[in-house]
Amino acid sequence: MVPQVPPRAGQLAAAAAGQLVLLGALSAGAGLGPVGWVAGAGYAAALLTLLTAAARRASVTALGPANLVTLTRAVLVGGVTALVAGGLHSGDAALAPLVVITTVALVLDAVDGRVARRSGTASALGARFDMEVDAFLLLVLSVWVAQLLGPWVLAIGAMRYAFVVAGWFTPWMRAELPPRYSAKVVAALQGVVLTVAAGQVLPVPASVAVVSSALALLTWSFGRDVAWLWRNAPAARPRGAT
Repeated sequence: MVPQVPPRAGQLAAAAAGQLVLLGALSAGAGLGPVGWVAGAGYAAALLTLLTAAARRASVTALGPANLVTLTRAVLVGGVTALVAGGLHSGDAALAPLVVITTVALVLDAVDGRVARRSGTASALGARFDMEVDAFLLLVLSVWVAQLLGPWVLAIGAMRYAFVVAGWFTPWMRAELPPRYSAKVVAALQGVVLTVAAGQVLPVPASVAVVSSALALLTWSFGRDVAWLWRNAPAARPRGAT
């Protein structure tokens, strides 16, 4: 008996093909070089490997419509990754494709959640997938903007990963947080601000002011989450802590 191949295998194969097509288009139209190709292909390989493993753990045989939107967004993030890597290597990124692709990815970020709710396909896997794509896009954008404005911008991209690492050593930080609309707004604002700064459409002093304000809001948002976790997970705190 021939083992049945889950539909998600075909979906992920299509995503891999889409990533190669996007990299090819950037190579032809934006001068993407070998470094960008390696970065984009490596990103795609890691993305598909991790997503396959996560889908298996969640017993998901096919990605729903919302996850397919997120997967499309993830492919676009691969293009952004390739452009940033190539730009850092050559010292000159193709800003127009970078801004356009990032903008489309940010717009789709507002679509996948609505699709999940309207189709009744919201899931823990989908929420985590969406979050990880968002986080990596912010990390890549912050790397590019940091070489324009200064290394302090890296704090925007690194903050979510620092939060995760802190949770490895402090169990009370691994508790589930309540959903907050303000946190979603602050997170979305980071992508918009970094895209504007990456496109260099503002004078440097204005970009510094806007990006530093966004970082301050992000710090406040994460700080509020940490404070909530500390107050509401007393059983997991060290003995004697107050």
